[in-house]
Amino acid sequence: MDVVPDGDRMTVTLWGELDLGSRRLLPELYDMLTLSGTGLDLRLDAIGFCDCSGLNALLDLHSRAAGEGKTVTVRSCGVAVERLLDMTDTRELFADSGRPESAPAPAACAANPREEGGRPTADPPEEDDRPTAHPPEEDSQDLRAEVTQLRRAMQTRPTIDLARGILMASFGLSPEAAWSVLVRTSQNTNTKLHNLAQDLVGTVRGRTLPERVQQQLAAAVAGENRSRPTGD
Repeated sequence: MDVVPDGDRMTVTLWGELDLGSRRLLPELYDMLTLSGTGLDLRLDAIGFCDCSGLNALLDLHSRAAGEGKTVTVRSCGVAVERLLDMTDTRELFADSGRPESAPAPAACAANPREEGGRPTADPPEEDDRPTAHPPEEDSQDLRAEVTQLRRAMQTRPTIDLARGILMASFGLSPEAAWSVLVRTSQNTNTKLHNLAQDLVGTVRGRTLPERVQQQLAAAVAGENRSRPTGD
């Protein structure tokens, strides 16, 4: 992890894998969040693997930021993170504030076009230079939408983790392999990850998966077994 102050925000670059071990980063990320004025901007381009545990850590960080009146945005990410955010409908929770890449001024500076490098100049802005504030009703709607998305994401976490546990127990898969099977089956059947997880959990109660899902699931498991190193 690399942290660079950026005006009222902190730019955090992560690399490696976001899995169960990523929770060890949370205390330091919380500290960076507290030290920042308005929140954190994450750069996750170098993350090669991200599973539910990694997403859980990001959601916990988002929740902590919301409690402090700050934001956490994903400024850039690779395929692994992008795919997970899409499948779990959590992309908008970490949506960029809309600041241009070439002008990463903190959000607090955006309201004052005469500020330079996050510091106000001697001349206060003219009244006409100030952008029109969003109506309270619009801000309230945005907040309600974000809370709804966060609640949905938090509700699906246990189901996805349980589905992964079922695959691990049923096919002798590692946590990483079980996650890969879930993702691949979700993609090949065009099924939302949390919906697939619910269907898998339902099999414990005697429900049957659709035939197409069974076929893709079996193919994904077989693929993981073929890629398993000899001797495992």
